[in-house]
Amino acid sequence: MRALLVLTLLTAASAVSAQRMVAVSPDEDVSRVLNLFSDINERESKVEGWRVQLLATTDRQQLETTERKFRADYPSVTVDWVHNKPYYKLRAGAFFTRQEAERLRQNLSQEYEGVYLVKDQVEESELLKMY
Repeated sequence: MRALLVLTLLTAASAVSAQRMVAVSPDEDVSRVLNLFSDINERESKVEGWRVQLLATTDRQQLETTERKFRADYPSVTVDWVHNKPYYKLRAGAFFTRQEAERLRQNLSQEYEGVYLVKDQVEESELLKMY
């Protein structure tokens, strides 16, 4: 009986040690795709984030006036605009989370009518300026 127990323990121990020596080599195609993904991510400086949209208008002069006023009132907050025909959209801030952008939206909603949050691709450097 004792010999059977010793034999069982030795067999189990050898099975465990054999499992530790298993090496997994990834498929060549999988490695190529992972390397490509890694290279693209290292080059890409934009991440998905949030901004506060202050204005959407077809009048460029109104956009520029609002932008000047905003820059004077909030010099530490980044502001930029995009043109998606026919609208000019004025957007402020660059935030990683919706909750962070919501704080700015609440502050701005007292001065600007109809402000709302939008998802956008933001530069990592913009995110760092906001913190």
